Amino acid sequence: MTTAGAPTSPTGGAALLDLARQGPVMLAGCYDGLSAAALQEAGFPALAVSGAGLSASLLGVPDLGLLTLTELVGAVRHIAARSSVPVVVDADAGFGNQLNVVRTVEELADVGVAAIQLEDQVLPKRCGHLDGKAVVGAQEFAAKIAAADHARDGRDTLLIARTDALAVEGVDSAVDRANRCLDAGADVTFVEAPRTLADLDAIAERVPGPKLYNLATGGRSPSLTVKELSERGFGLVVLPAVAMFAALEAMRRVARAVLAAGDDSPVAELGLTVTDFYGAVGLERWLDLDARFAG
Repeated sequence: MTTAGAPTSPTGGAALLDLARQGPVMLAGCYDGLSAAALQEAGFPALAVSGAGLSASLLGVPDLGLLTLTELVGAVRHIAARSSVPVVVDADAGFGNQLNVVRTVEELADVGVAAIQLEDQVLPKRCGHLDGKAVVGAQEFAAKIAAADHARDGRDTLLIARTDALAVEGVDSAVDRANRCLDAGADVTFVEAPRTLADLDAIAERVPGPKLYNLATGGRSPSLTVKELSERGFGLVVLPAVAMFAALEAMRRVARAVLAAGDDSPVAELGLTVTDFYGAVGLERWLDLDARFAG
């Protein structure tokens, strides 16, 4: 658990838990500075750096564990530095064993994220809503969570323990792993890809403490409203596809329209100007700084 009396901030782990106590928190999936800015402008109270979105946007590859720690930290640093809301980061399986987990947590906590999510998949991992997943032993995963708890060293950073065991070993195993992780120091549990409402009820009834739900559009889990999920005991709800699906489809549509039109009229029809675009990423602040410190 986080250390009592640790320094806190409006974007830290304690702030995220405070939001969850006030009502369900919708965390929008982002993958770069522009998507983070747009989602904050829309009013989302928290962000989740999507491993799938980052793999696709940065590398152009699927979510199969191909992203490196260096690439992840570099991208998250820019997102966190320009965010005024808590940021949760998907750190996959911690990039290796317990020692790798320690380094992963130290690097990401230093960036200033609100929470770090670690999972129990065997490398190479899969997106939680794909077939072919395998998980490490329950004891090994709990040990990695304990190592992560040690590594944060009192920082205002939450640990989210994600288990993919439900698809591999069933709901009983997933519940057991979630509870082991709480004992090892996790603050929030995340049982990935429940298939039925009965799965959700079992998790809610048998796993105490804050719980996260992945509302993966087009995935394999029940698609419920945030209110319905909150009533079932899931106070943190991640919407990973809200930016990446919208961006992909918008780019496809506008690109096809431009090719068909032979000019930029489909882009102009969006109603945006160059000033609008730069305004979304803080143009006014930078111009003010330039004027203030101009020689």
